[in-house]
Amino acid sequence: MPERIPGIHHVTAVAGDPKRNYDFYTDVLGLRLVKRSVNQDDPSTYHLFYADSRGSPGTSMTFFPFAGATSGTVGAGQVGVTAFRIPEGSLDFWADRLDEHDVTREEPTERFGERVLPFEDPDGLPLELVEGEDAADPWTEHVDAEHAIRGFHGVALLVRDTGPTGELLETMGYERTEETDERVRYVSSGELGAVVDLIPTQQAGRPGYGTVHHVAFRTPTDEDQQAWRETLVDLGFDPTPVIDREWFHSVYFRGGIQSANTGGVLFELATHEPGYTVDEPLAELGSSLVLPPKFEANRERIEANLPPLALDD
Repeated sequence: MPERIPGIHHVTAVAGDPKRNYDFYTDVLGLRLVKRSVNQDDPSTYHLFYADSRGSPGTSMTFFPFAGATSGTVGAGQVGVTAFRIPEGSLDFWADRLDEHDVTREEPTERFGERVLPFEDPDGLPLELVEGEDAADPWTEHVDAEHAIRGFHGVALLVRDTGPTGELLETMGYERTEETDERVRYVSSGELGAVVDLIPTQQAGRPGYGTVHHVAFRTPTDEDQQAWRETLVDLGFDPTPVIDREWFHSVYFRGGIQSANTGGVLFELATHEPGYTVDEPLAELGSSLVLPPKFEANRERIEANLPPLALDD
């Protein structure tokens, strides 16, 4: 078997208005816009990447914002909740901050010995802040280092049957650690994004803004990724060929071993390299529209069709 997968690389969701999305994830949550590009399958819309100060793997929340899109329904076959890690003792600060910005939230709770603050972004995307050990290199333009988000804690996947996806996670190197009547927890070895909870539900999911498109797991090198792709094929999956996404290489497949690649959460395997600094200096990440080379000839038309963000003011 290949080396165990250490955790999440990034999570990609669908949003509505791009300016509202940018304002929330930078001004309110304090993340750094590390890449401003376009959806490589639909260059008429942005692909926005928010992360820690360096765009480290395990910290990057990305969005396809479609102004005028319809809302989705979070349900089976989707990521139900994306959880960010914050330093121990920071939950009260964040509860007050979310209230100051009129963010829809629930009361803090405890789960598996961790303090958790559930809330929603402006599109209704379910999110959580979870206190945990410090990691990553936070961006501190809007939130001080004592409280700033460190990256991912993990995700909760909504599935009709926890068995097939749990079997897949164990194959990927996750260990089943705890469970309640409502969820089963799996944990891998990484410092960030190592937690995956499985929540059984019969609620059907529907794509749209306020839902996650896919969750990407870290296969640090091209060799790791190829080994995992071959393993997936041996297990009966039908993963895509390796796709060059400019800042990492990607392989996609549907989770759930006995689901025959249908009805499961869309998984991605993503490499660490080349990284977000391959086409922008670290100090200038996210400051301008970066296009994959195949779109450069159409830059003027693409830029004219994209709405402005606050950083363009």
